Amino acid sequence: MDFSISPELQALSDQAYAVGAEAAAAREIQEDSWLIGSDRAFSKQLASLGWIGMTWPTEHGGGGYSAIERFMVVEGLIATGAPLAASWMADRQIGPTLLEYGTPEQQQRWIPGILDGSAMWSIGMSEPDAGSDVSAISTKAVRDGDDWVVSGQKVWTSGAAEADWIYLVARTDPDAPPHKGLSEFIVDMHSPGIEVRTITDMTGNQHFTEVHFEEVRVPHAHLVGGLNQSFGQIMRQMEHERGGIDRLVSNRALYEDAKRAFIEAGGSDPLLRQRFAKAETIYTIARHMVMREVLGQAPRGWSAVTKTLATEFEIDVADLAAKVAGADALVWSRVSRNVCYAPAYTIMGGTTLILRNIVGERMLGLPREPRPT
Repeated sequence: MDFSISPELQALSDQAYAVGAEAAAAREIQEDSWLIGSDRAFSKQLASLGWIGMTWPTEHGGGGYSAIERFMVVEGLIATGAPLAASWMADRQIGPTLLEYGTPEQQQRWIPGILDGSAMWSIGMSEPDAGSDVSAISTKAVRDGDDWVVSGQKVWTSGAAEADWIYLVARTDPDAPPHKGLSEFIVDMHSPGIEVRTITDMTGNQHFTEVHFEEVRVPHAHLVGGLNQSFGQIMRQMEHERGGIDRLVSNRALYEDAKRAFIEAGGSDPLLRQRFAKAETIYTIARHMVMREVLGQAPRGWSAVTKTLATEFEIDVADLAAKVAGADALVWSRVSRNVCYAPAYTIMGGTTLILRNIVGERMLGLPREPRPT
């Protein structure tokens, strides 16, 4: 098989790597930049390059690029540590969701702010007692005339402290079965009744938050898609969230630095040489798996496969970087920071255990293990 790319794609990739490296140069931490690197000025720069909404239809203001062109740009930006967090959620999944399920009025109102890099979005899905189980969501929205009144709590909501809007999943029919009765709303983060509390993780970062809603009024016109039809829409949205290159190259910059340090030190340790060979092999395989998803050549549910492999690989990268650093990994640094953060890769966006069940049951048709009596 020929995996080479055209000169035009290579040039686009080279440009993305150059832009990303320049934007990341002054940042102490290059890893996980699509989550913790919030820079609205850089979002404006991406917009000026046409790198937000690249594959969206031109009639909606999108770039009309191919999926593989967006892949090349995003890979270069994240791999170098460019600060994408202020635009990433909106570009990756909010925009595509609005284009698929939103009304023309909703698209006209919110798509332009995403495309020009001026609006930052967060996603209100996970809850304290729900975890990866979307069907357990309990935040409620009750109809009151032309409004919905929202009460409840979300947690692990990336970027909510800075966001202008939150894409919220709430229960609109408490009597429906768990997977039914959920709906999706666009909520202004400046609405009365919203309280955002930052969560400091073990690396000292505060991109995670918990968001409390106390009788927040949301116009009915902000309901996205079908009433009580959110679960199917969420599953479609999760394909955007789980199957991308961001799940493979979050700590690629650290890997490249660790490889460089190993080579400069002589590169003679045979065990570490094997580890690097394995890493290069898995990275190549996983990259092609993600590309298969991007090109629409993968079977349904493929994102569960790619995210599982990619995020487990990212944990291996952190461990490998620590092995290269040796005792220096015990001192606070990019290496030790990534070792502490790495377990999050297999938790956020759906835990690996959940995804392995999806692969086994829904893709491979394996029977469920009987519950003990």
